[in-house]
Amino acid sequence: MKNPGNEKGYLFTKRYSNYVFALLFLLYMFDYIDRTVVTSMFTSIEADLGISHTQSGMLVSAVYWAIVLLTFPVSLLVDRWSRTKTIGLMAILWSLATALCALTGNFIQLFLARMLIGVGEAGYAPGGSAMISGLYPIEKRSKMMGFWNASIPLGTAIGVLLGGIIATNLGWKHAFGLVAFPGLIVAILFLFVKDYKTVDLSFFDKSNQKVKMERKDIVREFMSRRSIIYTYFGITASIFVTTSLLTWLSTYFQTTRELAQDKAGTMASSIMALALVGAPLGGILADKWRRTNIRARLLLPAVSTLVSAVLLFLGLYLFRGILQYVTFLIMGITIMMFISGAASVTQDVIHPGLRATSYSIAVVVQNLLGASMAPIVIGFIYDHSDIMTALSILPFVLVLSSLLFYLGSKYYARDFDNVTKVQLEVQ
Repeated sequence: MKNPGNEKGYLFTKRYSNYVFALLFLLYMFDYIDRTVVTSMFTSIEADLGISHTQSGMLVSAVYWAIVLLTFPVSLLVDRWSRTKTIGLMAILWSLATALCALTGNFIQLFLARMLIGVGEAGYAPGGSAMISGLYPIEKRSKMMGFWNASIPLGTAIGVLLGGIIATNLGWKHAFGLVAFPGLIVAILFLFVKDYKTVDLSFFDKSNQKVKMERKDIVREFMSRRSIIYTYFGITASIFVTTSLLTWLSTYFQTTRELAQDKAGTMASSIMALALVGAPLGGILADKWRRTNIRARLLLPAVSTLVSAVLLFLGLYLFRGILQYVTFLIMGITIMMFISGAASVTQDVIHPGLRATSYSIAVVVQNLLGASMAPIVIGFIYDHSDIMTALSILPFVLVLSSLLFYLGSKYYARDFDNVTKVQLEVQ
């Protein structure tokens, strides 16, 4: 059964697809609440446990290190076994690990509990991307990726906001306990979601004969797609910046404006929450532009990331007070516009049976070189200078990201035409 809903381009009915999408959105939101709630509590945790700024950064990096280690093998399980069951079990694990953070009494215990969160989250982004790619027509892929990725800033903003407020009023351990359990409920629901059949790993050779993929063919599938390689590293550079801001922007406001934890957390979360607009807007614009320019899913990230670099430069180097804050708010929209098109590219130009694996490579690269390094690099510079100096490198990293997206766009059309076309079927 290829299309039970008899709706063009939809694997299931449109209504059921939207239901599954809603669960995926909520899980990604709770993923980032659990992941980032710690960032606005650094001051309290440092005072309680006697740790440095660099160690605070490590509490964020711990999640990403675990993701780097496990996302590739877990994504193979997603592609070859079940997206729904793998996603549900992972979400249960990361929710319980977040609750475990509330029971820790020193840095090592908290660090290990944070790593366990990463173990649970290891394959979620690849699995979710593969699910969305199967649920919706390719013409809507960037838009739906955009709406799905809007859950990242929403979850981040909620996590940062709740962390500051709960830590101020109840203590930082209570924050971990209170944010852990809503995601557990959604995770259990997702275990009962329908899935599509595992895609046979085969392709058509030069004589148009169907050939089963071997390991060397899978490696060649990725290495021959220049657009996707540039995209992986373009995403990584942008993620380095967004993770740096997610981790240290609250501290920046506390330090430069001498604000209380809860007030600084509110300001930082307001900026990052505007990616709620940027992520879906980027997807909508990329899909519309793609009707006239096949390269749009990488050209738009190139433009939006360059605009973000200019805004961040102006906010950090030239503006102060309300003008700085307004500039940061606008940047909060543009800085996540890249994700919709770039995430879609990781699905567009690769064999449908390798979609979760494709996104897992993006996750490994972006977490190893971007998300896991950013808190430590910025924390290290902060330890040896000040927070302003630490953040001042970020606009230049965004310029690099923009260049990588542009270079990738030059190969997108060729790579897209070479993809094996497969009709998905309901399991």
